[in-house]
Amino acid sequence: MNSKLQHLFDSLEVEKNTLLASIKNVSPEKLQQAQEGKWSINQILAHLIAAEKLSVQYLNKKMLGLKDAGDTGIWEEIKLVVLQVSQRLPLRFKAPRAVVESTPMYSNMAELQADWDNTRAELKNLLEKFDETQLQKKIYKHIFAGRLNIQHGLVFLKEHMMHHRPQISRLLK
Repeated sequence: MNSKLQHLFDSLEVEKNTLLASIKNVSPEKLQQAQEGKWSINQILAHLIAAEKLSVQYLNKKMLGLKDAGDTGIWEEIKLVVLQVSQRLPLRFKAPRAVVESTPMYSNMAELQADWDNTRAELKNLLEKFDETQLQKKIYKHIFAGRLNIQHGLVFLKEHMMHHRPQISRLLK
């Protein structure tokens, strides 16, 4: 894998493992417990997995026409910064309909973790196909920021997990 992508992928893995470690000793009942109008910890994790799965599916499709994709530039770098800031602020966003409709319900943590591990393995396999000349191609699509490159996509996936971490922390109290 390209060293830049490997670094971003490793960072994404650390964030996932940190998140899962924080709930390792939490009872199944507590993981399913939701307050009115809010998601449970399991629902938050399922949402993160669904977003990542949809990203991998989209990337696999776009890989077929990668040579025809345009390159990102300064405008996409600005959009990424705005995206990062939006994820770090304590703002609530409505999840995109496609993500909500694709969010599975897991019967237990083992099932959830296995699905996330499989999705992450698919992502890793996909990233191994990129070479240096393809890193700037507009291949990742964010619902609000539009088309970004693969590096931007990986940064967003990590920021998305970090965005939901305080929400999980509040539910653990």
